[in-house]
Amino acid sequence: MTALYRGVWACALLLWAGSAWAKCTSVVTTPAAFGSLNSTQVLGTVQTASSTNSGLQCNGSVLSVLSSTDSFKVKITSATSGLVGPTGDIIPYTLYANATTTYPITRGTFFEFRTTGILDLLGLLNGTPKAVPLYMRTLVGSNVAAGLYQETLNVQWDWSYCEGIGLGGLCIGQDTGSGTKTLLVSLTVTNDCQITTPSISFGSAPVVAGFGTVSQSVSVACTKGSNYTVGLDDGQNVASGRRRMKSAANNYLAYDIFKSAGTVRWGASGAARRASSDADVNPGAGTGTGSQVFNYNAKVYTDQTTPPAASYTDSVILDVQF
Repeated sequence: MTALYRGVWACALLLWAGSAWAKCTSVVTTPAAFGSLNSTQVLGTVQTASSTNSGLQCNGSVLSVLSSTDSFKVKITSATSGLVGPTGDIIPYTLYANATTTYPITRGTFFEFRTTGILDLLGLLNGTPKAVPLYMRTLVGSNVAAGLYQETLNVQWDWSYCEGIGLGGLCIGQDTGSGTKTLLVSLTVTNDCQITTPSISFGSAPVVAGFGTVSQSVSVACTKGSNYTVGLDDGQNVASGRRRMKSAANNYLAYDIFKSAGTVRWGASGAARRASSDADVNPGAGTGTGSQVFNYNAKVYTDQTTPPAASYTDSVILDVQF
């Protein structure tokens, strides 16, 4: 009787230990955000994001030795092919199972985690409770308008694994389940411009009347679909509404910058600014890749007294406002 009692007791302990293994479950995901990036960054540089929880969590230890019949797999689908913005532009991106590009996940196809070793590295196997993350990388070349870009992913997890080993190495319980949750991915694109501003050189002359007109242009390449204005401040030595260059001896040479080929002063506020629609080349909204050109004339005022011979300089700031 005693031996029989002990055998039953040992069996009871074994079953209790097997049932204590916690099971995996489908849980609410954590959104993934690329953050706020300007259009130039989105166009020319790979951007990364991740979700700390892609919908699968195992609330305890899972056996670290997975057989060829065990499975932890995910399938990701969506109604769109990338992040969609307010004007319909799309930013494509690739999904990955880890923080490198070693394990890309193809949309609409099951990806098997069992063969990667990632679950063990996460601590999901014989470790602390963890959720499975998901990683994203944008593709370069997305010329898009500013705004909020989003995509909702459907994340389907299927799992089936032995949750306990009995005497003789036999599996005493198979945890099998599945679940689908949505995961929101977002990226905010802000306006940006690439500006080319050549220096203005009047050369040299013995008197103010000897300086010729300098005709040049400013090139601006701004975010696709953006309407903006370009302003020039008054420089460092303005006086009586005129820009002035200054010498090391604190003498001044007045000059100014005028819109296009005309005599209207190009300034920093109100009507003195120039709108993108007023560009001399490619007028209108920004294109994201092509430049819009603003011509100007720079002239030394001839109604001033010729200052002492010296080198005269000034610094003018160009700004773009959206």
